[in-house]
Amino acid sequence: MARVSVILPCYNAAATLDEALQSLAAQTLTDLEIVALDDGSTDNTPDILSAWAQRLPRLRVIRQEHGGVIAAANTALAHASAPYIARMDADDRSRPERMAKQAAYLEANPSVGVVGSLVAGFPETELREGFRIYIDWLNSLVSHEGILREMFVESPIVNPSAMFRKALVLNAGGYQDRGWPEDYDLWLRLSLKGIKFAKVPEVLLEWRDHPARLTRADSRYSLENFIRAKTHYMVRGPLVGRDAVLVWGAGMMGKRVSKHLLRAGVPVVVFVDVDPAKIGRTRRGLPIVPVDDLMEWWDRYDNAVVLAAVGARGARGLIRAQLSEQGLVEGRDWWGVA
Repeated sequence: MARVSVILPCYNAAATLDEALQSLAAQTLTDLEIVALDDGSTDNTPDILSAWAQRLPRLRVIRQEHGGVIAAANTALAHASAPYIARMDADDRSRPERMAKQAAYLEANPSVGVVGSLVAGFPETELREGFRIYIDWLNSLVSHEGILREMFVESPIVNPSAMFRKALVLNAGGYQDRGWPEDYDLWLRLSLKGIKFAKVPEVLLEWRDHPARLTRADSRYSLENFIRAKTHYMVRGPLVGRDAVLVWGAGMMGKRVSKHLLRAGVPVVVFVDVDPAKIGRTRRGLPIVPVDDLMEWWDRYDNAVVLAAVGARGARGLIRAQLSEQGLVEGRDWWGVA
């Protein structure tokens, strides 16, 4: 049995597959297998996989009719033999020491269930500004505490950078199709089960940005579906037993987050905002009050929580400073959700 199984879903990946496989063939960890799942490709992907299988004995190729990335990942996971599973996409590149360093991390830290890494975007000349900002945020989250603190902001671990303990993910039900990003769904489910996360604090994955990436082309990765995922698990996690939710931000994000919370029966009671044009008005029939009134509302309840739903760049840091001055603890009294 291999020490690490790399699961590699492939669908019409002929343009980038050679690069991905070359990066896996160059791994310093030799005690690994690569489980490539051809998801009914109609391009040259099957031929490329067959050619690689002839010269790379550690590569196992499985083929099935096209069913999408979730079905492909779960099939590959079922065929994987190792206790550690590394996720990889057919358009990305792993640096040579990735598998060795992540496996060593899991062995040295038995309490950690999922270990990611820092990532670098490429091609450098084609990276969108939003992608660069997201990578900077991702790479700022390394410890379990940091990852968990911002779990409801965005997906804090890049799926193809992750290595996890197979048994934990199987016990959690594997990847699931709930109409939103399957990787984010998995991290949220595991976090609610108390599983610990971490990252090797160096770049081990080169993450390709291109127009056909699922995160840009698949509706499951829309903003609305990210919000649905966040609120679904907030209701089952940080908001359990709360008698009041105070939403910081009466703009678009606060409006959309509150919609799903109210539908789930969550007691949203007030919006707070810094915009004089909004203060004194209502949102979803609830008052919009100035930030100076926040603690007055907080003191009315026995178990309130603040959700910071302002998406403007830099806003979360300012909100963090203000709430900290009031003695509110992030991850207990308040959460960032944008």
